[in-house]
Amino acid sequence: MLSAVTRIAEGLMRLLTGVAFLVIIAAVLLQLLGRGGWVPSLVWTEEISRFALLYLAAFGAGLSLRSGDMVNVDLISEAMPGSIPWFLRLLAALATLVGCAALIAPSWFYTSIGQRQTAPASGIRMDLIHGSVLVLVAGLALFALLRVVAMLRGTENGLPQRPEEDI
Repeated sequence: MLSAVTRIAEGLMRLLTGVAFLVIIAAVLLQLLGRGGWVPSLVWTEEISRFALLYLAAFGAGLSLRSGDMVNVDLISEAMPGSIPWFLRLLAALATLVGCAALIAPSWFYTSIGQRQTAPASGIRMDLIHGSVLVLVAGLALFALLRVVAMLRGTENGLPQRPEEDI
């Protein structure tokens, strides 16, 4: 059950990260075509590319935690004897989970502030953009929770889980 939830969460975040990246590619391509005179210059492309970059980071944060691509200072902790490295990895995952859980309510409030605001060039409601912070915090909390549960159940050791295609 836990591995299925992890696979679904990972697949969904990978898909959404790819969609955000495709939006950036499309916006930048439109910018270049506009600057070259191939299409009319579109003022909203700069804004859209920035917003997509926010979501790219938001969707990718949990994946980075899972794959070990986040900053990780484990030189000393992994050299320690016995089960100390496992305990420190569990402690780090718990700290990430608690920190993110503490930020969910404030990020929800931050998101709600943008409900009555719109982006100047694209007209997109800013709560949809501010929501990237909520997505980042919730996604990171989810992957930290999945790591904690898997470690306590003994199905993972807390080390980064590289996608099979990266191995």
